[in-house]
Amino acid sequence: MFQIIKPGTVIPFMKIAKLVEILCIAAVLFFIGCLCTKGLNWGLDFTGGVVIEVQYPEEANLERIRGDLAKSGISNAVVQNFGTTRDVSIRIQPKGEENQKDITEKVKVVVSEHDKRAQVTRSEYVGPAVGQELVVSGVIAVLLSLVILLVYIAARFEWRMATGAIISLAYDVIVVLGIFSVWGIEYDLTVLAAVLTVIGYSLNDKIVVFDRIRENARKLHKMAMVDLFNRSLTETFSRTIITSLTTIITVASLLIFGGEMIFGFSLALLIGIVFGTLSSIYVASTWPLLLGISRENLLVTEVKKDVEEISEADY
Repeated sequence: MFQIIKPGTVIPFMKIAKLVEILCIAAVLFFIGCLCTKGLNWGLDFTGGVVIEVQYPEEANLERIRGDLAKSGISNAVVQNFGTTRDVSIRIQPKGEENQKDITEKVKVVVSEHDKRAQVTRSEYVGPAVGQELVVSGVIAVLLSLVILLVYIAARFEWRMATGAIISLAYDVIVVLGIFSVWGIEYDLTVLAAVLTVIGYSLNDKIVVFDRIRENARKLHKMAMVDLFNRSLTETFSRTIITSLTTIITVASLLIFGGEMIFGFSLALLIGIVFGTLSSIYVASTWPLLLGISRENLLVTEVKKDVEEISEADY
């Protein structure tokens, strides 16, 4: 396997762990402050709005449609294809006292000017009750996934490792949401899907690191825990960087060439991968040390498994 680090080299990651942890905590507090004061720029999936579908006789020019809508005073429209390149979905969040009928009439005028053969096939208002339901469902989905992961990691490794993993996953989620809040980027269901994807991706990295730490704890009996963590992180560093870089290249391509429809999804993934890699190296591994984990804590699970296997063999 390709190696970024020369054999025998041990990077002292934990030497600056406390400094990095302080910076991470500061970043989390800053982003939480932004989320509390500025909030998220909720998409139509959450806030409600008018959804208008238009069918064109030939391939539609989305950029031109957006420009025409902006000229008519509808600057917040989300225009994208669905099904075919001739079918266009226009989603608009009403402003002030605008209603569905007024917005639909404006869109019809713009569509007619763009192409008189085009037809509005659907006009529907998605109420805020649906949006509220989606917000609650999204929050429950994220919290439930974190609780299940906490139980899983605690059972497979140790509660201190599980605590470090959950803190780092929460850090990844808060950073993604915080950046979307600071930049005012629309948060819709595709971004929610990206956040849940980031949790799964980031967890995989942490499990690989934890597994190597436990393996080295069995082999290196006299090594101090800090040195043990440094060695384990160094041994998995090549794998972490190569995996992250290949994924970043793919996601960056989606971000650049994927268009407006998946922009939020791609951006959330890119932010999550970058900060998830950092949290795998530092946040997830730093907290077990801060909580006083010892070699015996890591080995107790293995001893129980060995005893169970011997008992089953004797039986």
